Amino acid sequence: MDQEFQQGQANAADDGLWQECLDRLAVEVPSQQFGAWLKPLRAQYMPASATVQLLVPNRIALDYIRGRYLERIVGLLNELSGRELRIELGVAARGGAVAGAAGRVVRRPARVAPPPAAAAGADMESLVNRVQADLLAQLDQPPGSEQAHRATQAMRYADHDGEVTAPVVRSNGFESDDMQDGRAHGQGVSAGQDGSAAKPVPSRLNPQLTFENLIEGSANRMARAAALHVAHAPGQLYNPLFIYGGVGLGKTHLMHAVGNQVLRDQPQAKVLYIHAEQFVTDVVKSYQRKTFDALKQRYHSLDLLLIDDVQFIAGKERTQEEFFNAFEALLSKKSHIVMTSDTYPKGLTDIHERLVSRFDAGLTVAIEPPELEMRVAILINKAKAEGIALSEDVAFFVAKNVRSNVRELEGALRKVLAYARFNSKDISIPVAREALRDLLSIQNRQISVENIQKTVADFYKIKVADMYSKKRPASIARPRQIAMYLSKELTQKSLPEIGELFGGRDHTTVLHAVRKIAQERQQQIELNQQLHVLEQTLKR
Repeated sequence: MDQEFQQGQANAADDGLWQECLDRLAVEVPSQQFGAWLKPLRAQYMPASATVQLLVPNRIALDYIRGRYLERIVGLLNELSGRELRIELGVAARGGAVAGAAGRVVRRPARVAPPPAAAAGADMESLVNRVQADLLAQLDQPPGSEQAHRATQAMRYADHDGEVTAPVVRSNGFESDDMQDGRAHGQGVSAGQDGSAAKPVPSRLNPQLTFENLIEGSANRMARAAALHVAHAPGQLYNPLFIYGGVGLGKTHLMHAVGNQVLRDQPQAKVLYIHAEQFVTDVVKSYQRKTFDALKQRYHSLDLLLIDDVQFIAGKERTQEEFFNAFEALLSKKSHIVMTSDTYPKGLTDIHERLVSRFDAGLTVAIEPPELEMRVAILINKAKAEGIALSEDVAFFVAKNVRSNVRELEGALRKVLAYARFNSKDISIPVAREALRDLLSIQNRQISVENIQKTVADFYKIKVADMYSKKRPASIARPRQIAMYLSKELTQKSLPEIGELFGGRDHTTVLHAVRKIAQERQQQIELNQQLHVLEQTLKR
């Protein structure tokens, strides 16, 4: 029987049922998929009717959650509540309806009359859904893979009209805490043809991602300083700003921080954050509808364009042409462009040379995996945001064992907190070790000193035997020092153990190599890029 999604009922998060369910799922589901699919869910629990209503951002999320997670969610909610619950899964749409999981439509009062554009033909919606479905197919990659993460991120922000936005959940006037309407994001309002106010021009920024809550360390200090300069003086120096680094290191956070700061200083500025895949979708849409003038008007009029994962336009000729046109138009009017990528400009493949040269014409900065002290600070800060005082020794233990990126660090913390809560234990090092036992065993198998030696030797075209030899020419000594540095950074081996694996060298020799490469990495762009490539290769 159809039933309206009521706002006035008790929220499951308030009485703990839905939060307990999420905590259990956080332990079972890989952190990247949990963050992309399950965390954005909003729940309303109505004890009187034994009903839990779950709201998802869009139809693709509904289909994916129904196929992969709904059965488990139902089982957990019944187990935790101790009763048989009715679970309703629906889409919180922009129009006046919430589509149910069983294909029914649950009507709700519309807050505002939908704009004429809402009546666009089903063919365009079908096209956008096909483009999005291609991304969804990438989730068949291993759960922790870079491809899977990017696909889930793209899907998380896919909305009904093909534009990118963070999930918005509305039910009879209710909006989620994740993303409020345009006024909360400093969005400008454009006038309609009849002179009335039209819908806000969305900036797509997450207001929670600011410079204030970005932990600073040597790994991101230069990138943060450059981004801060751009935020306070857009259109002047460092245009374009190109930020590169591996997955989960804070590139997207930094971009949102720039946009939020610009809007704080200049509320009327036209700012847009967008993932490169969405730019591709916009070009496809314009090609199908022959509305390239509208596309140009949208992008060429911006004061600040923030485009994430620019490597996604590789191999797409028409998209690159339109991006080049937008790039030139924005620079000519002194608008600012900030981009992120998984590699430095010259490392991009299947992208026109004229674009690459322009990417490289401004300032290129890297974000590295966070160092130990920074990881400890991030963990303590994240736990504090959850209302938990995490001791420094536990934070140090987790940080010492989770080195790759901030996202995995957050996932590890979530597992520890959930494990301690389920088992009614205080958070301690033994509890953290038990909670992370699977992750620790996998990480210990992934990277070995022997693998590092082989990878570095191949990269610098020397023999693996040279890593153990007493030869000291620069062509051999330098790669050997780099391999020692990476061994210290990426494994749990002590200095004496590393020295033994490098031909029985003294631990002071290893320490000298580690300090030397770490210092030169901060000063030499070419060395930093080489180390970045090696680290990404070893972590695959």
